[in-house]
Amino acid sequence: MPTPASVPAPRQARLAFTGDLLSHGPVFRQAEANGTDGLAYDYRPMFELVREAVSDADLAICHLETPLSPDNSALSGYPLFNAPGDLAVAIANVGYDGCSTASNHSLDQGVAGIEATLDLFDQAGLGHAGMARTQWEAAVPRLYQVNGITIGHLSYTYGLNGLILPDDQPWAVNINSVEGILTEARSAIEVGAEFVVLSIHWGAEYRVQPTEQQRALAKELLAGDEINLIVGTHAHVIQPVERLGGNFVIYGLGNFLSNQSPQSCRSCPPESTDGVIVQVDLVEGDSGDFEVAAISAVPTWVDRRTFTIVDVGAALTADSFPELTRQLEQSLARTTTTLRSYGVDVEVAGQP
Repeated sequence: MPTPASVPAPRQARLAFTGDLLSHGPVFRQAEANGTDGLAYDYRPMFELVREAVSDADLAICHLETPLSPDNSALSGYPLFNAPGDLAVAIANVGYDGCSTASNHSLDQGVAGIEATLDLFDQAGLGHAGMARTQWEAAVPRLYQVNGITIGHLSYTYGLNGLILPDDQPWAVNINSVEGILTEARSAIEVGAEFVVLSIHWGAEYRVQPTEQQRALAKELLAGDEINLIVGTHAHVIQPVERLGGNFVIYGLGNFLSNQSPQSCRSCPPESTDGVIVQVDLVEGDSGDFEVAAISAVPTWVDRRTFTIVDVGAALTADSFPELTRQLEQSLARTTTTLRSYGVDVEVAGQP
């Protein structure tokens, strides 16, 4: 019989998720202004104030909303995005391990854009889920090894803004389907996943409260044992966290980096400048299964003067942006109220 000293400690991990990376024209022009001889479009300064919160996680996952240009050429913003390929360097540099890539803009540059984006991710050492260059790649679940835990990551989107996948490449972007999602989750479990995360592009833009369709889909996806955590994007505003049975749904992470604000877009509310780093702490139970022990959040806000992503709580504590104090206080209040509005006790940095 093993002595207490010989019983291994439960495995644990902290996962971190952030919302939409939307490289509108003003964003990539700022990256160009930051550029050096080695990196023509340098996004790294934009992430500098949140680097520690991202890199401290055991697994950090971003959401790349747009295709990337392989040579920083033919760049474009809304409605058909093509962001500088140098963005992949910054994503890796700040400490992300990979990204969800299925979005309504995945096909903006055709299948060639998908191939270029995933090639750049591979070159940067980043994992990816949601798009594929080959049928074989589409069939292989994305797995991450984290503190001895095998994490499965899936990424799906509600649609492609009316664009149509080629008849011979329907697997190039994952489109929302309960059957398809659960089938991939089962495949991930079969090849060793002990905890499965679904990143899903869904909901209504600029709507803080999840739609009935979101909530119904979440309940259906979590009815079985295949999916352990749902993380949502697309609404461009933060949405609540909800517990359904023993699992959690983070309905919307908001924008992490974008040019959206009431000053740039008539339909964009103040909430479109808010973002969040949601941290999910996993712990192994006696049976070997994993449960979410805690959910915490680091609110962020985009300073559109330089497109710096500001850690709101840290900035307010240090008074490092005194001219922005009121805007940051309002952002913190919005984020806190929204995340907790479905009764989940989310620990929010900068708030009691």
